[in-house]
Order: sequence, then structure tokens, then C-alpha cells
Amino acid sequence: MIGALVVLLAVIAGFVVFREVIREDPESPVDAVDYQQPLGFAREQAGFPVLAPERLPDGWKATNVDFTPEPVHWHLGVLTDEGRYVGLEQAVVSERSMVRTYVDPEPSQGADITIDGQSWSTWTDQGGDTALVRKEAKVTTLVVGSVSQEVLVDYVESLR
Repeated sequence: MIGALVVLLAVIAGFVVFREVIREDPESPVDAVDYQQPLGFAREQAGFPVLAPERLPDGWKATNVDFTPEPVHWHLGVLTDEGRYVGLEQAVVSERSMVRTYVDPEPSQGADITIDGQSWSTWTDQGGDTALVRKEAKVTTLVVGSVSQEVLVDYVESLR
């Protein structure tokens, strides 16, 4: 009986090792989406300049896009080449409301920075997310992500 148990355990161990050797990690299950058509529609309907990058950096992909006409809200979510999230939000809401919704209910404000001659406030949460926020007229633009502030600045610079 002990001999049969040893043989059974050896077969199970062999199967586990064999499966581990031949297994391939699947590619990201997140599909890329084309954001250009919804962007065109949003720009026609929004009543304010809707921002988006003309093209994403190599290896980045748009994963979700949404435009809501009432109340007006534009969203573009992307993944970097390292699989990190960057989100762009635009709406006619207060900066504080946008930050509480997309960053953290109790965010920490950092020093303002200037990007392309425009002042952006910086916000962080305890989980390590960073956001850059700008209020122009009635429109609040927020770029948030689990990436470094430098990556967010580069992304903001690409917005048109």
C-alpha cells in the first residue's frame, strides 16, 4: 500500500513539473479599443475642447473610452507598455469633486507644476496613484495613473 502511494505521488509530482515546463503565460486579456471615432463624436457634442493624445506611445493601448452627453463627461483609459493604468477624465465639475471621485476621498495635494505653460495641481493617494488636474473655465481635466509623475507629464504633453 505504501508502494502504491509513493508511485501515485511520483506521478502527480511529474505531472506538476511537466505542466510547469510547457506552460506559456497568456498575453494580456485586455483588448485594445479605437478611441478616435468616439473622440470625434465627443468633440462635436461636448461644448468644450475634448482632449486626447493624437497617438499613443509604442506599446501603449487604449482599453476603454466613454463619452456621456448629459452630464458631459469624457473618459479615456489606457495601459502603458508595462501594463500600468493611465486615465483621462474631463467634465464640468469642481476640481475637488473630480479628485475625490478618481483619486481618493482623502487625497494629498502636492506642489503645482507647469506643463506647456499651464498650471496643473498634483494629487496622490495612499496607494501610490498620482493625478495631475487642471481647471479651465468650467471644465476640469484630470490625468491619473499608477505611473510616475514624469510619465503623466509626458502623457499630458501629448494631449491635443
